[in-house]
Amino acid sequence: MTTYLWRKYSDYLHTKWEKEVLWTMVDPFKRPKSFTPLVIIYVSAFYTGVIGAAITEQLYKEKYWEDHPGEAVPIMRPKFYGGPWKVNKGGLLPPNK
Repeated sequence: MTTYLWRKYSDYLHTKWEKEVLWTMVDPFKRPKSFTPLVIIYVSAFYTGVIGAAITEQLYKEKYWEDHPGEAVPIMRPKFYGGPWKVNKGGLLPPNK
């Protein structure tokens, strides 16, 4: 029985070592990981931002029209930019609230 166990243990170690050597030789030739999940995440994040900006701007226009019916809506000031903001062909921007 002891001889049988030692033989099984040596077979286990030997095959384990062979597997390691085999996969370290094959590893450089594996296909690279796919970029598809990353591209899908980036595209969905971009379009989520676009839709969010469109909804925000529409809500801004509706709020402005409630307060000033019939007037032209001024350009919406950017929410996350506090620096100088030049407006071509337009008046002053309303202050951020």
